Amino acid sequence: MNKNHLDGRLEQVRMQYNLYKKRPFDINITRGIPSRQQLELSKPLLNALDLSDWMSEDQQDIRNYGGLLGIKEARRLFSDILETSVEETLVGGNSSLQLMYAALMMEMFTGESPWSKEADVKFLCPSPGYDRHWSILERLGIQMIPVELTGEGPDMELIEKIVSQDSSIKGIFCVPTYSNPTGETYSDEVVERLAEMHTAAEDFLIMWDNAYVVHHLDDEHEKALNLLEACKKSGVPNRPYMFVSTSKITFPGAGVAAVGASEKNILRLAEELSKQIISFDKLNQKRHVLFLKDTNNIQQLMEEHAKILKPKFVWIQSILSAYFSGERKKFINWTNPKGGYFVHLTTRDGCATKIVDKMGEIGIQLTPANATYPYGVNPLDNSIRLAPSFIELDKLEVALEALCICIELVTLEKYGENFIGGN
Repeated sequence: MNKNHLDGRLEQVRMQYNLYKKRPFDINITRGIPSRQQLELSKPLLNALDLSDWMSEDQQDIRNYGGLLGIKEARRLFSDILETSVEETLVGGNSSLQLMYAALMMEMFTGESPWSKEADVKFLCPSPGYDRHWSILERLGIQMIPVELTGEGPDMELIEKIVSQDSSIKGIFCVPTYSNPTGETYSDEVVERLAEMHTAAEDFLIMWDNAYVVHHLDDEHEKALNLLEACKKSGVPNRPYMFVSTSKITFPGAGVAAVGASEKNILRLAEELSKQIISFDKLNQKRHVLFLKDTNNIQQLMEEHAKILKPKFVWIQSILSAYFSGERKKFINWTNPKGGYFVHLTTRDGCATKIVDKMGEIGIQLTPANATYPYGVNPLDNSIRLAPSFIELDKLEVALEALCICIELVTLEKYGENFIGGN
């Protein structure tokens, strides 16, 4: 790209951007939530609870108090998803985040050696990651340490080194299958090393958020190893808490969440929860069992979800690949996930915040730049998360075309001179 070409191209993208500013859009793609089409797939759930006998398999009246661990049939359904035993599974309400928060609160304040009595409490945060995980840690005053993701999980060499030396590092948050937002799945080696590694903190925890374990986009399904089984083999059965929910399977606001862990930790968590709630919604647990039935039926339902979702992910790949080819290829990199809800963009350093701001100025709201890093701080300022699930395909096309213009505009304004002569 010579200087004349650079100046001419910069003028063109500025003109296009100014046209957008004169006629701004009203598009929001900030969060990864199911579309209305996806929600319709679970409409029969609303009529699933047509019973003459209100007793669960373990003889609980599902209309009444009690059964904090969840009804047996729900525990069995989720144990199949989590690859745990029924005794290693607790079924809660609609929020897996609530269960995560309760588990960490227990360790902070009511465990055998409460973390709150220690001078420092730290957690490892594979980044970019899920911002709501970071919000939990920040709320509890736990110091966050970002760890780079490699495409197959976090940097294990770094993790193994620091956890063996620092007893104040109490755990790690992970999204092991179709990670939010990069879409990567942890390799078998990474899972085994997480289970086998020596930690200076004897009470080190792995918060294993398997939110996207059944959310495949292709026929080729990725899946991380069973962490609980790996930890049992390594002699640390109490290390993991594994979470899953139906938030993006049925209705996010009216779903069911579950946690898998050692029997000891399940009973500990139930005791902690008993101070907050007498029982979760067993009617909704039963409703989900009747609707979802088993893992084979869940897979069939998720294939219908994929038919709605996949065209949006294909469109992202097509538009970005077409626009950022040739001399523009160096402007940005992006992921091509086989499942999950997100595509992650890696911009040139120092560009992400301005790109997101430029999009906001023309009425297209994205997740804040670098929100996927602890405290929202990414020194490279190069992280943008795309969440295409809720938006209609035609609006997604418009948003992507505008995004391409904003990426090129910001990158040329910051780095344009470096492109002269092919640098």
